[in-house]
Amino acid sequence: MNNGHLLSDIGLEFIQAFLLSLGIGLLMGLERERNPASRAGLRTFALVSLLGTVCALLAVRTESPWLIAAGLVVVGAMMISAYHRQPDANDPGTTSVVALLLVFCYGAMIWYGYRTLAVMLAILTTVLLYFKAELQTVSKQLTRRDITSVLQFCVLSLIILPILPDRNFGPYDTLNPYQVWWMVVLISGVSLAGYAALRIVGQRHGAPLLGLLGGLASSTATTLVYARHARDSAALIQLSLVVILTANLIVLVRLGTVAAIVQPTILPSLLPVLAGGLIAGAAFVAFAWRKLEGSNELPELDLRNPTELFTALTFGAIYAVVLLLSAALSDHAGSLGLYAVAVVSGLTDVDAISLSSLRLFGQGKLAASEATTAILLATLSNLVFKLGIVASVAGFSLARRTIVAFGAIAAGCIAGWTLI
Repeated sequence: MNNGHLLSDIGLEFIQAFLLSLGIGLLMGLERERNPASRAGLRTFALVSLLGTVCALLAVRTESPWLIAAGLVVVGAMMISAYHRQPDANDPGTTSVVALLLVFCYGAMIWYGYRTLAVMLAILTTVLLYFKAELQTVSKQLTRRDITSVLQFCVLSLIILPILPDRNFGPYDTLNPYQVWWMVVLISGVSLAGYAALRIVGQRHGAPLLGLLGGLASSTATTLVYARHARDSAALIQLSLVVILTANLIVLVRLGTVAAIVQPTILPSLLPVLAGGLIAGAAFVAFAWRKLEGSNELPELDLRNPTELFTALTFGAIYAVVLLLSAALSDHAGSLGLYAVAVVSGLTDVDAISLSSLRLFGQGKLAASEATTAILLATLSNLVFKLGIVASVAGFSLARRTIVAFGAIAAGCIAGWTLI
């Protein structure tokens, strides 16, 4: 084979593969170079990544797939031997060994055409390596209750969900066990993210962040808890206002996020409504927050675990009932029947009717404008319900401030609705 034919055979794609492999090795090696105890740094990681690509190339060209396994074994043995010769009580080296084996595999993946995946995994691996101290801090802060929450979510999403039938049952061909439970997993996952963040950072970084995370976990519970704080101490009224307003603004963000996941085609109709309320409410939050400056007192927000099986089953049952009622009343009474369900169910839970409307829209049983109107009515109904909580629990002083802000959120949503 002459040199010209060889260069043509190598081609630009081969050069790109090796350059990308080199880049991945340097990226991960850069982080390991900062660790004095590591036996592998920039050069070692870069070379091992290139070795993975070379082994993959030779395995393909010689039809000898065992070369990749051999290379992996050699690299692993080399690193284990290095740590065995110079043991370090503070760093057994397992992390560096695994990282080096991974970078070898990423190099091989690049040759086999999985370039985007290899780069994504390399970046994710580097992030895990870099944030070692932060991850250790988080793990030490976790309680038995927190670990239970994660395990319960795994049961909901990885054990129950896959075994449910993915087909429609019941009247109006509406109830799909898999889809119903997928909504449970989705809402539980969003709530768990807020719950977990609250457990880690929520109590130390101010009222707006506390309201944001509380809104993700449970805006109703957050409203109730801080209404009680305002009742118990007049000094906490302004703080409670900021937390409650922020938590209820996050409901709009939650709805937009869920809609983008479940039925993204409805966003052109739904986003003006959500954005109108968000912009109007954000102005009140900013004003209330400025008046709060200098206040360092931040009472605890203790929320119920959103992934408990009873909680999940309750939401799943509510969602199924609301979905069935929405389909039935929409069929018999038209859009007015759906809107009646939205107003009633939205009083206590805006997620169920919103997901039901999105589901019916996806099935072609509702127009985008009808689904959006139902979500708007549920949101307004939910604001009225929470205002009732504030008035009954905290009294006139906080309710007077809240009604103006909630009125602005409602007006913004309605203004956005008129545009569609």
